[in-house]
Amino acid sequence: MPAAPSSPIPDALAKPELLHPHDTGRLCAHLQRVPDPRSRRGRWYPLVGLLLICACAVVSGARTLTEITEWGQRATTRVLEQLGIRRHLPGRRSAPSHATFTRLLAALDGDSLDAAIGAHLAEGSHTDPGGTGPVPRPAIAVDGKALSGSAHRGRRHRHLLPAVTHACALTLAQREAGAKTGETSAFRPLPAPLDLTGAVVTFDALHSVRDQVRWLVQEKKAHYIAVIKGNQPTASAQVKALPWEQVPVAHTSSGSGHGRRESRSVKTMAIAANLGGIAFPQARLALRIHRRRQESGKRQTREAVHAVTSLDIHQASPADLGGYVRGHRGIENSSHHVRDVVFAEDASTVHTGSAPRAMAALRNLAIGRLRLLGADNIAKATRAIRDAPEHAVWIWGVTGTPPLPGT
Repeated sequence: MPAAPSSPIPDALAKPELLHPHDTGRLCAHLQRVPDPRSRRGRWYPLVGLLLICACAVVSGARTLTEITEWGQRATTRVLEQLGIRRHLPGRRSAPSHATFTRLLAALDGDSLDAAIGAHLAEGSHTDPGGTGPVPRPAIAVDGKALSGSAHRGRRHRHLLPAVTHACALTLAQREAGAKTGETSAFRPLPAPLDLTGAVVTFDALHSVRDQVRWLVQEKKAHYIAVIKGNQPTASAQVKALPWEQVPVAHTSSGSGHGRRESRSVKTMAIAANLGGIAFPQARLALRIHRRRQESGKRQTREAVHAVTSLDIHQASPADLGGYVRGHRGIENSSHHVRDVVFAEDASTVHTGSAPRAMAALRNLAIGRLRLLGADNIAKATRAIRDAPEHAVWIWGVTGTPPLPGT
């Protein structure tokens, strides 16, 4: 799909009513819950002020700790004071140094920072059932993300497990897993603090674990759509053995973009109507989604995906179910791809302590805030903010009145 001809961010800078002024101070309130890892002696700058500088720099497109430091050095004394940085040294600017940010982010409590950012983004989330869009229920995708550049001296790269909304690509929670195989143990703590009542949680085959699925339905009162593959051999064999040839196609859709065309067909079958059912807890429907993809200059590819869900036919239409599965796949483009391409996350060599996770959390915060402001092109939005530190300050609601572009 071609990029939008314009981004709403420059317009918002000239129209204060577009940026939800009631959000003023909310980010600061959440960041105050992050414990300060520094010794009480020698604290020249408040923790919230330093984190706000990081947030402002990243939403301006900063990719590294060096670029975060440079953003603070470019900011005027007035901007720094608005962020809570008020220490003035005789004959010197009051901007924090590179070492200050390096030590701070390495020592931060990653769980607390992710919780604060997730809570802030959840306040602005518009994924409730009354929102707009083709899917009537809020949906959250659980999909792992590797920090490839964080490997160092024989130590494996960090691996994060975020929970991201389908509708607006907001990261509501994030946990660190030791490696990709550690995602399973990190799954349950991830959505534990979230209110998932009535929501749909989507995940790939790696997380299609019976105990976790049962917990989602019974304890969190959520629904799920679980892709079934070879790691669940019994359920996989049962789903594939259903008489799909006798079931008519319930929904079809197609689309094109980026040099390829894809068509999808959805079949559903009530599990209760089949003897023996499916060896998966709380399963009500089985799905078979057949995809055909044609890329320019390549042969057509076909793929059949099988899944089970706790939703029944009265709670979600075949179009809704297909939308959920497609929405889960879309997280790769709307969140992971943006972090890698716009913010060069995979290329980042930050590796000390909690710094890799903290930088990822700040990227999630920037992407989520810009999405909530209506930005469909994150790269273009960051460029619009980059050259004016005052604009970044206002994006976070720290000041009540934005400066006009060019002033």
